[in-house]
Amino acid sequence: MKTRVTFIHAADLHLGAPFRGLRALSPAWADRLLTAIPEAYDRLIDTAIDHDVDFVIMAGDMFDMAEPSYADYAHFFDGLHRLESAHIPVYMCAGNHDPYVSWRNDFGDLPDNAYMFPADRPGFITYERHGRPLVLLGGRSYFNQSTPVDEDIARGISRVAAERACGVHAPFSVGVLHTGLDLDPKKAPTDPHQLRATNMDYWALGHIHKRQVDDPHDPHVAFSGCIQGRDIKETGARGCYEVTLTQDAPNMVNFISLASVVWQKTNVDVSHCGTLAEVHDAIMGDLFRLNGKAQCEDMVERVTLTGKTDLHHLLRQPEIIDDMRRKINNGYPSFFCDALIDNTRPNISKKSLKNEGLFPATLLRQSSGERDDPEGSITWLQDRFLEEELSLPRSYERNIETMQRRAETIVLDLLEGGDDR
Repeated sequence: MKTRVTFIHAADLHLGAPFRGLRALSPAWADRLLTAIPEAYDRLIDTAIDHDVDFVIMAGDMFDMAEPSYADYAHFFDGLHRLESAHIPVYMCAGNHDPYVSWRNDFGDLPDNAYMFPADRPGFITYERHGRPLVLLGGRSYFNQSTPVDEDIARGISRVAAERACGVHAPFSVGVLHTGLDLDPKKAPTDPHQLRATNMDYWALGHIHKRQVDDPHDPHVAFSGCIQGRDIKETGARGCYEVTLTQDAPNMVNFISLASVVWQKTNVDVSHCGTLAEVHDAIMGDLFRLNGKAQCEDMVERVTLTGKTDLHHLLRQPEIIDDMRRKINNGYPSFFCDALIDNTRPNISKKSLKNEGLFPATLLRQSSGERDDPEGSITWLQDRFLEEELSLPRSYERNIETMQRRAETIVLDLLEGGDDR
């Protein structure tokens, strides 16, 4: 039978993180979100115990700030003690948010089952099963006060270095870092190609909140993402990886959802809707679809209405949009719509407008000519920005045609609505 090891790779717990964005919209949902991160952490511990894994890796940012509350400390240590009772070791590196020094001084030593990699140099430790060395682990913590921005904290971590430091050979080797990799040059960046050259079987990384792997068929460098989304930028299911390493076989990672509240963005095409009631029903249908896919308890969503519709003149009215958002939030307690955005277009026949030969026809000809000359449009925009001593955002250059079409629609919309806007 081939030798195998299974462990949990988690990162970016951010215990104690505030949810300021929703407080003004809904104090009740802001309070609900404050419980979501501790719940996700509890699910992480439950998962490790229920799956009877060999060990757990936490790759940094266990806390959200350098001075966590006593309650956050206590909750975190309760989880470590639960793993200790289940005879499951925990290997951790501190992240840029963590209180690397103060948590030992202020709260106490880590439990015997927990090991923290040092911040001033690489650290190494051996995981044994039934007295046999099974995994060599190497890592280094990130410490804001002593880790230079341009220092490669992966330097010195390799299978050879781990064998030399631990004095043993083992079937597997795993690296643990909190790093920006090549995605965030300001937070302990390192080259993913150099990580693969270290001959480590797997690199468990933290800091990037979106889960990703270098090779879905045989991952060696991986971010597990955060365990609970904190705002609309962190949409979709969040959780941890269950990693299985097998000798002479590809690595395997299995994503396990831990978040009880999932953030979602969705576009709802309402071009087929004939009434506002049908628009509401289309929104709710899409939200139930998203909720089932995310397999979460509660969901915070941002909905954008799209499509050409005769209802556009109603949906552009803020009071109608606000009433519909309240109806969504009052209708199903597990959903909260933080914003309902109208991006519909009027059901206008541009061909007919062109044939009329009035001002809209002139506008459409001008708009069409600008779209045929995107470089000229960009140059015109750059000149206007330079007049204000500003630089043109790259996103404007990439989305120039979309912006032109949107501007065209807005002007036609205003012409259709007269002076009511």
